[in-house]
Amino acid sequence: MKALNTVKITFPSRSVNEGFARSTLSAFAAQADPTLDELADVKTAVSEAVTNCIVHAYANTIGPITLTAALYEDGTLRVAVADKGCGIPDVSKAMEPLFTTGGAERAGLGFAVMESFMDSVKVRSAPGKGTRVTLSKRLGTR
Repeated sequence: MKALNTVKITFPSRSVNEGFARSTLSAFAAQADPTLDELADVKTAVSEAVTNCIVHAYANTIGPITLTAALYEDGTLRVAVADKGCGIPDVSKAMEPLFTTGGAERAGLGFAVMESFMDSVKVRSAPGKGTRVTLSKRLGTR
């Protein structure tokens, strides 16, 4: 299916850019006339994906995060959040609720939150090369 509209932005992995990513995606998704709940779901999932890049991919440094979004004819919004950070050695393990490599202050619920708010969550990663999280949700299904 062909995308009706797409956007791609790249920004540094600074914590202040998490809000920027949420706002930018929210503005992009508005063209699909989503419900407030749908919009909140997408914003929350994107926030978790971007936060994972900031906290885990680039733990002690700053690196690029690329957010790509596409809106399709059937109202599906597909968002990819990608980094070129440390990568995830075991994606299945990382997606288990409560698993974290971020220390005691991290809850280990990022992927679980993404999965609860989106129709689909796919993760591709390679150690030393980075991670790509692809989120999909059908919008405007009132």
